[in-house]
Amino acid sequence: MTTRRTLFFFVIFVFSLFTALRAQVMFDRILHANNEPQNWLTYSGTTMGQRYSVLNEITPANVRGLELKWIYQVQSLEKFEATPIVVDGVMYTVSAPNDVIALDAATGRVFWTYSYTPSTLARLCCGRVNRGVAILGNTVFMGTIDGHLIALDAKSGGLVWNISVGGARAETGYGFTMAPLVIKDKVIVGSVGGEFGVRGFLVAIDGKTGKEAWRFNTIPGPGEKGSESWAGDSWKQGGGPLWVTGSYDPDLNLTYWGIGNPGPDWNGDKRAGDNLYTESVVALDADTGAIKWHFQFSPHDEFDYDSVQVPVLADITFQGRPRKVMMWANRNGYMYVLDRTTGEFLLGKPFVKTNWTSGLDAKGRPMDVKSPTAEGTLIYPGNQGGTNWYSPSFSPRTGLFYIPSWMDTYATYIKRPVEYVEGQRFTGVGPITSVRMLLPGPLVNRRLPEEGYGAIQAFDPKTGERKWTFNMSDMTESGVLTTATDLLFAGGRDGYFFALDARSGTMLWKTSVGGAVSSGPMTYAVGGKQHVAVSAGNALLVYALK
Repeated sequence: MTTRRTLFFFVIFVFSLFTALRAQVMFDRILHANNEPQNWLTYSGTTMGQRYSVLNEITPANVRGLELKWIYQVQSLEKFEATPIVVDGVMYTVSAPNDVIALDAATGRVFWTYSYTPSTLARLCCGRVNRGVAILGNTVFMGTIDGHLIALDAKSGGLVWNISVGGARAETGYGFTMAPLVIKDKVIVGSVGGEFGVRGFLVAIDGKTGKEAWRFNTIPGPGEKGSESWAGDSWKQGGGPLWVTGSYDPDLNLTYWGIGNPGPDWNGDKRAGDNLYTESVVALDADTGAIKWHFQFSPHDEFDYDSVQVPVLADITFQGRPRKVMMWANRNGYMYVLDRTTGEFLLGKPFVKTNWTSGLDAKGRPMDVKSPTAEGTLIYPGNQGGTNWYSPSFSPRTGLFYIPSWMDTYATYIKRPVEYVEGQRFTGVGPITSVRMLLPGPLVNRRLPEEGYGAIQAFDPKTGERKWTFNMSDMTESGVLTTATDLLFAGGRDGYFFALDARSGTMLWKTSVGGAVSSGPMTYAVGGKQHVAVSAGNALLVYALK
């Protein structure tokens, strides 16, 4: 009898495990992700890039009741920058550099792990990192730091295919660190390597076959539109990396991607011109990769102001009429509002202290731009920028755009000659960064010294008006999450994770997470209970109400 009972419960367990891992995620589900807010189906929650959830169990009235439900400790000491996705009770995340883990979203129990060992030839400027995975059908996709795209069976973790994306030679600096974006039947991913003189690209891969469907080179070659913005052969080592996931508007069938720095980073002497499409957002036809429009934030950039931030899409009333807009918090210290149909510049205002330009003209082009010098040029914001890759958020309820910010930072930019050597850094020296690192202390909303500090800021995208600022005791590398109950979740490098009132910026709850928060918080529900997850230090922590 005992044996039969054991067998019965074993069969039930196997059936429940199979059911939990049944992920069937057709693109229509991703496209209408708000219809199933218990899941988090793509990097920013939806293809609009808002990092906003309509879940409403956790509210300002009860958020103080959040408690830690489970922790998953990764086995890597690399930076943990991944945002997990959740599908029908199963969570998928990446332990850097390239191990995929499937977890029970309710308990943290491991279902499976797929380990990939990248080539030792991989060259990365800023850590062996990965920011997450994508899912389509029964397949989970991960880009690798050595230029591969991996397809895994979502139920078992078994390898479906492993392709080396054409031209992405790891020894020259190519690789993938972003979470891919799924659009229709394609998996889209972009290459890093801007500090190594690569020629960046965005590629769409057929999710079933692994074959390349289209490619967009971020640096136009001779005869292509934009090639005139590069002097001589400088386009060949033009840079233009991509390392943050883009967005997609299904009505326009346009996908939007931010492009990073030109090469060399801090010496533009041999690359006269605007250097398209670096430091730009490009709008591409999702079926063909053909460019429809672009907007360049920092022409001929010499301050490494990578424009790789998440394009945040929303429909708002702007100057009295409905507009399909794109909001952008740029590393150069300016926030922008663009018409995402045409690329028209609508608004641009600094959200941190800036002196690299005297301002923007009527079309959004910076005026009186400074340059690095051999003696050194003091520039605000510093090399990390006013913000960086960490995700902003837009709440349709409050109508506010939320920016994780580095306030009042500066750097002295020093220029030196540089020659391109394959596989070596191609930067032209660089900045001496000056950022005040504050000692750990209580997280409070207070004004801090001018040398630099982290903050979450809320702006009205209709006017550019700052509505509130929440100052932090150290810098932040955390993304921002907002919810339908007017909560805002974020963290900091000081090891705190917290919730603010999204309308006022008032602190409502905080907890110590034991390490720097270097990812975008996300939320999901399992068993009807809302959870909030965040990566901090080398662990994934999940919270829910008691």
